[in-house]
Amino acid sequence: MGKQGSCLKRFTDIVISIITIIITSPILLISALVIKIDSKGPVFFFHERTGLKGKPFKMIKFRGMIDNALLHGPGITQVNDPRITRVGKILRRTSIDELPQLFNVLKGEMSIIGPRPEITSITASYSKEHQKVFEFLPGITGISQINGRQTLTPEQRNKMEIEYYSNETFWKDLRIFFVTFWVIVTNKGNI
Repeated sequence: MGKQGSCLKRFTDIVISIITIIITSPILLISALVIKIDSKGPVFFFHERTGLKGKPFKMIKFRGMIDNALLHGPGITQVNDPRITRVGKILRRTSIDELPQLFNVLKGEMSIIGPRPEITSITASYSKEHQKVFEFLPGITGISQINGRQTLTPEQRNKMEIEYYSNETFWKDLRIFFVTFWVIVTNKGNI
């Protein structure tokens, strides 16, 4: 948390990630087990996203859809998407599917708080104005996650994120961190 690129932000990212991985390790193990029992395919889903400076990286999530879901529908999840598995519905509803991204944070590809990493096929058509979001390390949660989540269009999300992260502070990030838990509990903006 804190200004993009600061030592404080990187330090808090590492500390929060390690503590969260330790605390949630039983949830991580149980989730992996029930994914394997519920449907065939891998436990994790690696999806190419655009990160800092426009560099692509593989974002890791628990697999919540059928195996090879991208071959059976659009790249973006739809409302009432039939590709979502029974376990996937629970993982998505509770945002447990996002927990493996803590490993992306430890690798330095993501931050706890930052702009949502967008799918590379969407960012390929970004204008110069939209590309300003690449100046910031993407995050597991952020300003768009607590203000609309999946109900926002990529354009709305992009504008909100560029505005916020250009003036980010530790205290504003701390607020986002705590509000995120409320958004998860209420399932606000999730599809």
